[in-house]
Amino acid sequence: MKHKADAVFVPLAIAVLTVSDTRTFENDTSGQLLVDRLTAVGHQLAQRVLLKDDLYKIRAQVAQWIAEDNVQVVIITGGTGFTARDSTPEAVACLLDKQVDGFGELFRQISFADIGTSTIQSRALAGLANGTLVCCLPGSTNACRTAWDGILAEQLDSRHGPCNFVAHLTSVAACESRG
Repeated sequence: MKHKADAVFVPLAIAVLTVSDTRTFENDTSGQLLVDRLTAVGHQLAQRVLLKDDLYKIRAQVAQWIAEDNVQVVIITGGTGFTARDSTPEAVACLLDKQVDGFGELFRQISFADIGTSTIQSRALAGLANGTLVCCLPGSTNACRTAWDGILAEQLDSRHGPCNFVAHLTSVAACESRG
């Protein structure tokens, strides 16, 4: 990872949402991996929620976090497949002000090494909404590891250059301008 010489680490408040009809907090290994990874590097867990795969419940939870000043990033795991119940991308896409097209593209490129052509079935996506970064990941623990280690760790690190998402997050920018 390339760091900007004069930059300091800015801890972010990150909410984690697991979308699953079968998981509980006790067996939610993908959500736990994300919590472990984000706290290990110094970010703060803003909230962790587990919801059934219901488009309107997902949309309501994400909209609530987007509206809150104390959440800078929302990471969602699950609900991105092709079954009739998988609705995370549909729940989230309409909330985004700008999509980060490269997120899904890069995720699929990195995933190809592990899962081959099955990566075409990934509906991973990300975007910005009200100054909050929202990322939708598949529900597997390996997919969450791939996304965190291969994309999010650097893009959520204010020291990463030449660019990262931290400067685009509204509440971070407001804190820095007051700072």
